[in-house]
Order: sequence, then structure tokens, then C-alpha cells
Amino acid sequence: MSRRTVIAAAIAAASLVFGASFAAANSTGGNLKGAGSTFVFPLVSQWQANYKNAQITYGSVGSGAGIAAITARTVDFGASDAPLTKDQFAACKGCEQIPWALSSTSIPYNVPGVSYGLRLTGPILANIYLGHITKWNNGAIKKINPGVKLPDLKITPVYRSDGSGTSWNFTDYLSRVSREWKSKVGVGTQPSFPTGIGGKGSSGLAGVVSRTDGAIGYVDEAYSLKNGFKVARIQNRAGVFQLPGLGGIKGAVGTIHKVPSNGALSIVNPPKTQKRAYPICTFTYVIVPLKSSKAATLKQFISWAITGGQKYAMPLQFYPLPKVVQTADKAFVRKIHS
Repeated sequence: MSRRTVIAAAIAAASLVFGASFAAANSTGGNLKGAGSTFVFPLVSQWQANYKNAQITYGSVGSGAGIAAITARTVDFGASDAPLTKDQFAACKGCEQIPWALSSTSIPYNVPGVSYGLRLTGPILANIYLGHITKWNNGAIKKINPGVKLPDLKITPVYRSDGSGTSWNFTDYLSRVSREWKSKVGVGTQPSFPTGIGGKGSSGLAGVVSRTDGAIGYVDEAYSLKNGFKVARIQNRAGVFQLPGLGGIKGAVGTIHKVPSNGALSIVNPPKTQKRAYPICTFTYVIVPLKSSKAATLKQFISWAITGGQKYAMPLQFYPLPKVVQTADKAFVRKIHS
């Protein structure tokens, strides 16, 4: 059995057990309710199954909805792959964001006859989503894929229709590699995509890609593996066409030497010194109020997630938090109080 098959089976099993919009796990006492990122859901599912000191209920509803829920205090914690803006921090009234997981955004495609690992560049991706490149046999794609028989097939870009931290990560990357994208669309959790079809949540986007010949999308590597997608090799700044996954994430996270006071981190398009880096990686955050009636339970759970909980990361294609991030996270957690 191949490594990809083993990983995909683990992800599929987790999804079968915890596939509902809201999932809960049994515990010895206490309870916490969270909502947000679909990107981090496979890992949170494992935390739910293996954390015994509280019952964790989590709604995989998207980063935007998670931010809204914690801002309204209808949940005990939110989860987002997009760091909070200044306005969101202000609206949340005493929240902090803590990077608690790390993974890559893969680029799956559904092109009959084209095998795994098609080469793409950042500018090509931007031009596909801008509507400038519309066929798979476009000259720019053919040039970097010698020997690959690319069909005269329409490209259908697929994007997240809901407020999504994965969209933030993807558009953050496109804004770094395309001036036109930066000026016309920019970075956001729910940007106005110039072309394509929307899908709600990671599973919704994956569903559109799977049933649409010629489709291309963006989703975390766990969802690509679960769905058996072919994913692209993306050229990094060193000129290397790199696949998503643990090796590529390790290269990207090598650029982190300190964590800013607001916890926000961006590791897209790392410098060419990181030759093995995959260029579309992201941290994902837990968003918590500094003052909470469940402060003790929150502190215990988050402390476990950023330390012992990291052992569940790698089988799901999440990379364990580096020590510099864990150290900063522990300081963030200490600020939570009753």
C-alpha cells in the first residue's frame, strides 16, 4: 500500500467519524464549543477523538463564519486560516489569535489523461483565475510541461464561495506573484473572483472539482488526498517545481524566526534560499477571548493542542509547530483569564 493511500485512508476514516457540520467528542469533564476553518477540520477531528479533559464540539463552517461566531461569543473559540484584520480585532473586543496548526494549500485539477504533478507557476495560476488562460493546452502551460499531452479543454477555475481562510492564503500568494491580481482583486477571505465556479467549504470546492472535467481549485492537502485528486507542482522562487506536503511545508516554515505580537504569520512565496519550499503554505489560528468564563478549560485544551496534539499532525499532512511558534503560543495562552 502506497504512502498516499495510507494517508488518504486515515483522512477518510476521520471524515466518516467526524463528518457532520458540528462534531463532538466524549470527555471526562468540561465542554468547549468552537467553529470556523474547514481547512483545519481533519486535525481538529483527531484532537476531538483523543483529548480527554473536555468535550470539544466543533463546527466546520468556514473561517469567516468562525470569526463571526467568536466575535458574537456564540462559541468559546473560533478558528481561521486568515489572520484577523485590525477591524476584526476591534470588533472581537479582547480576542487574540494563536497559530495552532500549519499545512499547505494544494492545487488540484481534473484533466483527463494528465497525470499527477502537472507543473504550474504562480503567474499562470493568477492568469487562470483572472480569465486570461482559458484552455489546458495554452502555450504557457505546454512550455513548462514538455512531453505532457495537454487537451484542448476549457479550464474551469473553482473558488470558495464562503468566507474562507484558504481563499485568503491563495489570494495572498497570487498577490505576491502577480501585480495585476494584487491591483484588481487583492487579498481576502471572500474576494470577487473574476471568473469560475464557487463551492461552499473545502468539501464543496472539492466536489465541484471532482465532477467537472477541466476544473482546477485550491484546497488543503488533506482534502486533495481524501478525494484522490491529482495536484500540481508549483514553481517556487528557487525555480523548483514543488509538491505540497510535509517536505514543502518544512522548507517554507524555515523562514520563521519570531512571532509578532498579534500572532499573524505569512509564509507564502518564501525566498529562493528555501529551495525545497512549497510556495502556498499557511498557518491556521485559534481565536479566543482573553477573558472567558471557561478560561481554565480553554487554556488546558489549547496548551495540549499546540504540544501533545501536534503528534496527530503529520499523518494528515499538517506539519508540527516549530519551537519558536510553540514558545510564542504558550505566552499567548497564559494571557487567557476568567
